[in-house]
Amino acid sequence: MERVRDVSELPKAHLHLHFTGSMRPGTLLELADKYGVRLPEALTEALTSGEPPRLRATDERGWFRFQRLYDAARSCLREPEDIQRLVREAAEEDLRDGSGWLEIQVDPTSYAPRLGGLIPALEVILDAVDSAVRETGLGMRVLVAANRMKHPLDARTLARLAVRYADRGVVGFGLSNDERRGMARDFDRAFAIARDGGLLSAPHGGELTGPASVRDCLDDLEADRIGHGVRAAENPRLLKRLADRGVTCEVCPASNVALGVYEKPEDVPLRGLYDAGVPLALGADDPLLFGSRLAAQYEIARHHHAFTDAELAELARQSVRASAAPDDVKTKLLAGVDDWLSAGVA
Repeated sequence: MERVRDVSELPKAHLHLHFTGSMRPGTLLELADKYGVRLPEALTEALTSGEPPRLRATDERGWFRFQRLYDAARSCLREPEDIQRLVREAAEEDLRDGSGWLEIQVDPTSYAPRLGGLIPALEVILDAVDSAVRETGLGMRVLVAANRMKHPLDARTLARLAVRYADRGVVGFGLSNDERRGMARDFDRAFAIARDGGLLSAPHGGELTGPASVRDCLDDLEADRIGHGVRAAENPRLLKRLADRGVTCEVCPASNVALGVYEKPEDVPLRGLYDAGVPLALGADDPLLFGSRLAAQYEIARHHHAFTDAELAELARQSVRASAAPDDVKTKLLAGVDDWLSAGVA
């Protein structure tokens, strides 16, 4: 008889985690108290109860509410030591969930006003990552993300900055926020700058809007990975294209349900994407607001989509292969996946 293996012991890579959204609830409450920030009542209740706030971002009003909560949390990150703490704790949480490699996503313009400007903000973040790597042993890098709600020229500035710091730990360039705003093609020049500088292309798409959003990321931004991408499941031809090109979708099941993209965990098309041969990397997105971290996403695959342990192991392998980790790190993690799977045999 085969025992049920602990998914928190399964080596994996975490490729979809937003900076502020990675914060521990207790840390946010402490920082809010430290700086005298009055958090929205819905957020405070969620943080103290352990239940994520009720969000539905499939309409503009719901997305605005989500962003309001997120902005309130971000406003509590004011000093370099706050950034250091957030990154170290994010690394500790990932290690607890079996992650051996983390690519954390950040728009440094959000922190620039309090940290002395855009360049100092990114340097504070990268220094914090370096410290966390030394202190925890977790492999960790940064993906700089532009904001769809801002002018494409801002994205070009960020792309140039990201390339400038590629030797300091920046490995990719993304595009986040409401995909109903800002067409992907408006940001094509920024992504060309990032790709020419050797960075991965990892824009968000196919979350709040349908398959066309994923197609635009492929056609206009030459995506190596798609943040979310779940709505591609609605178009078989697009699924085949993703599979044939080996473009990884960073699927965040708990986030999809929390934001109302799907009603229930079993509605997330995880099985359809996997069976179509689309590479997947499960991610926690914003655990501060959605209430679950990386290992919980694998539990969703197991309990709501009947993924076997062999299939969970393959999900972990796909996350590692899609990462920007050095070859030796990938080799070690992939060997660990095999060990996890073989250890469960009675």
